[in-house]
Amino acid sequence: MYAIVEIAGKQFKVEGKRKVYVPLLDKEIGAEVSFDQVLLVDDGSKVTVGAPTVKNASIEATVLAHVKADKIRIFKYKRRKGYRKHMGHRQNYTQILVNDIKV
Repeated sequence: MYAIVEIAGKQFKVEGKRKVYVPLLDKEIGAEVSFDQVLLVDDGSKVTVGAPTVKNASIEATVLAHVKADKIRIFKYKRRKGYRKHMGHRQNYTQILVNDIKV
């Protein structure tokens, strides 16, 4: 069984007992979270598509950690001008464990 859920404006495919990295959530580590913006549910034999969301469907999850992604390096350069600029960025994510998909 899997579902497509919208979390923080982005869509994720989630399955039971799987870990997912989502944009940073303002929750404590170990907290239980619920997402009700379920767009699609597939239970193996039947696919339910929401219009726009599936009614009475939700995703139950646990916050495992707050982590950062790999560093992205930005290098700006203009030839013959002596202009060089080096920057970096690391995006913050929350790792969640999907406990249950309720329909």
